[in-house]
Amino acid sequence: MQAAIHSLPAGRTAPGQVPSRQVPRAAHGLLSLTYPNKELFHRQCALLRGAVPAGFPSPADDYVEQHISLDEHLIRHPESTFFMRVAGDSMRGLGIFDGDLLVVDRSLPTAHGCVVIAVLDGEFTVKQLLHTAEGQVLRAAHPAYADTLIKPEQDFSIWGVVRWNVHKV
Repeated sequence: MQAAIHSLPAGRTAPGQVPSRQVPRAAHGLLSLTYPNKELFHRQCALLRGAVPAGFPSPADDYVEQHISLDEHLIRHPESTFFMRVAGDSMRGLGIFDGDLLVVDRSLPTAHGCVVIAVLDGEFTVKQLLHTAEGQVLRAAHPAYADTLIKPEQDFSIWGVVRWNVHKV
């Protein structure tokens, strides 16, 4: 099985946070919420010396330079990092597909354009957060989905910032 892991940019301003004990019901776009799997992520994998060229192939080195652990590279704040599985295609324009695994950090600040897990009227959704003259907007990355302008009467908070997206190649 091959997987691709993509980093998504984090922002700069503090998000409104939902207390960790308050977890909304599943919403369109997200299936599950889990803590990091310690058995999976504390496993050391070999890191081959040198980069893999994406152009013309070159002979591979036949020895290991060092060992790495994915949790050291994917998780900055273990106590506030969660995994979420994507359901739906509203974010495919940003390379987030149905079935992908998102690495979400609840301790990171948000900024215009970052991908977030938002809680809108009690339901999770994954969208790009925009700050506009009209207010905060949740934008899908698919032309079939309209922008959602957050209205003052809506129950809205940012649950976490998507740091990484893992999907099968």
